[in-house]
Amino acid sequence: MNKRIFFVLVVLMSCSLIGIILVQAYYINNSLQNTEKQFNFNVRKALSYVSNIVENEEKEDYLRKFNDLLSNGSINVNDTTAIINIYIKEDNPDTNETVIYRNGILEENYKVSSALFDIGLDSLNVKRILQKRETEIIENNSIDGSKNLSSMLARLSKLNESTRIALETVYKDKAYLKPIHKRVNVDKINRLLALKLLENDINIGYEFAIYSNDLATKIKTQDFQLNPASTFSVPFFYNENDKSNYRLLVNFPERKKFILSSILTMLILSIVFTLIIVIAYSSALYQLIKQRQISEIKTDFINNMTHEFKTPIATINLALDSIRNPKIIDDKEKVLRYLGMIKEENKRMHAQVENVLRISKLEKNELNISKERVELNDLVEDAISHVELIIEDRGGHIETHLDAQKSSVLANETHFTNVLVNVLDNAIKYSPEAPKIIVTTELAGNNILVHIKDHGSGMSKAAQKRVFEKFYREHTGNIHNVKGHGLGLAYVKRIVEDHQGHISVESEKEKGSTFTIKLPLIS
Repeated sequence: MNKRIFFVLVVLMSCSLIGIILVQAYYINNSLQNTEKQFNFNVRKALSYVSNIVENEEKEDYLRKFNDLLSNGSINVNDTTAIINIYIKEDNPDTNETVIYRNGILEENYKVSSALFDIGLDSLNVKRILQKRETEIIENNSIDGSKNLSSMLARLSKLNESTRIALETVYKDKAYLKPIHKRVNVDKINRLLALKLLENDINIGYEFAIYSNDLATKIKTQDFQLNPASTFSVPFFYNENDKSNYRLLVNFPERKKFILSSILTMLILSIVFTLIIVIAYSSALYQLIKQRQISEIKTDFINNMTHEFKTPIATINLALDSIRNPKIIDDKEKVLRYLGMIKEENKRMHAQVENVLRISKLEKNELNISKERVELNDLVEDAISHVELIIEDRGGHIETHLDAQKSSVLANETHFTNVLVNVLDNAIKYSPEAPKIIVTTELAGNNILVHIKDHGSGMSKAAQKRVFEKFYREHTGNIHNVKGHGLGLAYVKRIVEDHQGHISVESEKEKGSTFTIKLPLIS
C-alpha cells in the first residue's frame, strides 16, 4: 500500500473514532444535564407543594376558628351598604391579656365614562375596597369551640366578598404575629416532603430548615448546613402583602451520586462499547503497521538472501566451467580444488536454508530439543574452537575467563553450542578492525552468566531493543559490509528461552557490545 494512502486512511479512521467518542461524551453530558434539571424541577415542585399545603392547612384552621367565633359572637360583623367592621376578642393565657382586633372594610362605587376605554358602553361601574385595621390589648378572654370545615365554608360562602376579604386579612395579620415554631413543626414538614419526593422517585436522604430573613429558626433537622450553591429554597408563609420573610430550604448530601446513578447503566455501556471500539481500532492499526513492517523486512530478507545465494551460485558455476576446461580436467589437483570450492559453497547455502527452517520450526514448536546435563564452561570452549581460526585469520584474539566454579546446566549440547557460535560470529562480523573478544562466566545466585564482549562498532539504543527480532538488521545507510538475514540472534533468543534462560545486550556506538546469557544451574 502506498505510504500516502496508508497515512490518509489512518488519519480518517482516527478522526472518525475521535468523533464517535466526542458524540458519546456530548450525549452523556446532555443526558446528565437533563437528569439534573428534572431533579431540580421535582425538588422545587415538592417544596412548593409542602409550602402550599402547610399554609392552606393553617388558613383553613384559622377560618374554622373564625366560623366558630362568628357562631358564638366572639366576632362581630357590622354590615352596612358602605362599611363592614369585624371585631375579634382573643385571650392570650401566656400574658394574661385580651386582644381586641378591629378590621374595617369600606366599599366605594364609581361610574366612569366608557369613552376613556372605548368599550362600547355608556358608563362603567368601578368598586374600590379600603381597609382600616387596629389592635387594642385590654382584658383576658379565650377562643373556644370548632366546627367541621364544610360547615364553616358554607357559612362563609353566604358572606359577601368584602367580608371574606376581611376574614382572610385577619388570618394573615394574626398568623404573622406568631413565631414560626408555633405555626409548624419539623415532623409535619418531614412527612409531607418525604411523601412528595417519593412520588417523584427521589428516594435519597435530605436535610431541611426554615430560615427567617436569612437567619436560622428552630424548625430544622439536626445535620442541616446552609450551602448556597446546592440548597433549594421556596418562600414560606406569605403575609398580607404577598411577601414572605420565611424560606423553606432543603439540602441533598448525596445529590450528585443520585443523579449519576440514574444514568449509570447507560454511562457504563457507553464506556464499555467505546473502549471495545478503541481497543479494536488500536489493535487493527497496530496489526496494519506491524504487517507493513514485516512486509518491508521480508522484502529486505529476500533481497539479502538473493544476494547471499548469488555469490555461491556464481562461484559454483565458475568452478564447474573451469573443471569442464580440457586443460584443467586432466589436472587432478585443480579439479579437487574446484570440487572443494563447490562443496563449501553448497554447505554455505545449505546452512542459510537450515537457519530459515530452524526459525520456522521454532515458531511452530516443531523443533524437538532434548536436554541433558552439560557443563556450560565446556560448551563455551567448544564454541570458541569453532571460530578461533577465523579470529586468527583476521589478526585478532579471544580472551577467556571461565571463573564459574559450578557450570552444570540442563541444555541441548548441539543447539546451545550453535547459540554461542552465533553470538561469537556476530562479535567477529561487527568488529571492523582485528576482533578482540572477551568471554567470561560467573555465578549469580542459582544462575550462571556468560558474558561475550567485543570492541566492535556497537549499536544504537533503538537497535538494542529490536536486535533479537526476526529479520531485523540495523540500517547503516548505503554501507553493506556485513552480510546476513537477521535470523541468527532471533534463533539465539528462542533457544535460550527454551532453556528457561534469558539473553540481553548492552552496547554503545563505536565502543562495542556485551551479550549476557543467563541460565539456571542444576545441582
